Amino acid sequence: MADYKATAKGILDNIGSPENVANMTHCATRLRLNLKDVSKANDDKVKKVEGVVNVINKAGQYQILIGTEVPRVYDEFEILVKGSGKESLDTNASQGGSIISKIFSSISAIFAPLLPVLAGSGILRGLLILAVQLGIVQENTGTYTILFAASMSVFYFLPVLLAFSSARRFGASPYISALIGASLIHPEFLALLGTTGNGAMTSFFGLPVVLMNYNSTVVPIILAIWAYSYLYKWLDKHIPETLKLVVLPLISLLIMIPLTMIVIGPLGVYGGECIANFVNWLIARSGILTGIVIGGGWSVLVSFGIHWAVNPIMINNISTYVFDYIVPFTFACNFAVIGIAIGVYFKARDKKLRGFALTGIITIALSAIIEPTLFGLLVKNRKLFIAQIIGGAVGGAYFGLTKVVTNAFVFGSVTTFPAFIQGNIGNIVNGIIGLAISLGVSAVLGFIFTNKDEQLA
Repeated sequence: MADYKATAKGILDNIGSPENVANMTHCATRLRLNLKDVSKANDDKVKKVEGVVNVINKAGQYQILIGTEVPRVYDEFEILVKGSGKESLDTNASQGGSIISKIFSSISAIFAPLLPVLAGSGILRGLLILAVQLGIVQENTGTYTILFAASMSVFYFLPVLLAFSSARRFGASPYISALIGASLIHPEFLALLGTTGNGAMTSFFGLPVVLMNYNSTVVPIILAIWAYSYLYKWLDKHIPETLKLVVLPLISLLIMIPLTMIVIGPLGVYGGECIANFVNWLIARSGILTGIVIGGGWSVLVSFGIHWAVNPIMINNISTYVFDYIVPFTFACNFAVIGIAIGVYFKARDKKLRGFALTGIITIALSAIIEPTLFGLLVKNRKLFIAQIIGGAVGGAYFGLTKVVTNAFVFGSVTTFPAFIQGNIGNIVNGIIGLAISLGVSAVLGFIFTNKDEQLA
């Protein structure tokens, strides 16, 4: 059994003590730290800590690749940092201080806790569609309604979930923030839309209000909680402790809910729609080129830890349109990595290298986690990395040509394949073909570019 406490302590001992940690979070595979002085971190010693796969100092963060067990390491790491007498973390700190770095860091922290429920709900949605197509479940029945609610609730209540995780990132009250998100999808508020829908008008003390349907939206609530974090910190500093229990939430709700509905919400909806529409327009205009760029370049984004910047667009597409064109491109990348590992496994003679490749095949196929193989094999071998990029680009080009979509935001693996299930069989068939192309091209190139005597570095 892995000793997560020892791993956490080993990391902390080699990054310059708890006082050097300005902020911390984690995603699916990485412990992401903002360090006050990155020069105090010893990369070589951190890499040697049991349980650490690699260290990446990119996108304004000190990223420590651990794998799927990172949440448990994070829990122990948080105890060690906060138990050291350090009163609080600087939620606004970001290594390097650039706006781009802060954006990447925030996106990672906000969405990482929600990925399991988004992926699980998406797969359930795909299985429900399949069950209807096979005649196992009938629409307009209690069974269908219950399963539909189970699979789609995460998207409907996305503003509430994002409000909570955004508050933890920005340093506001998670529960007041969740209430702000909940107000946006309250039945009485949604009733004001009438039959007009988005763009309907009402008023607030004489001020005109453009109404929006905020269920399943992403951008508005994140912007609202970011703004609220400044108000919350100001109120927390100036309101006496004896009045804080009642006055702080009262003022928060009185200010933030109308402000969100009148100003922040509509701007967020239109802004999010503009970004998503541009990406979807680009895909529709040149699907092949988009597939080549994303399918081939996704592993590069992952290697720098900046792929999180694209995830909100995919989530927004799924929640708004119930399908997305970008997720299949990420599938192409993942299956290309599997292909490289297969090629290496059948060509190399070194037992350690073949064992590492086999582990990568199984890990990606079951959990879609490519980082161990990416950093342990591809980044260290430029020819194999290029071969993987080619395989992902070719598969992505096919997906772009055939307009393959998924019905869920998931990480690409064998277990998440139900995300390709749509109302037409062609989407599934083309999904299988595209993944076979990515895997096959990469496997052949991986076999060609691997030396028989190559060893695991």
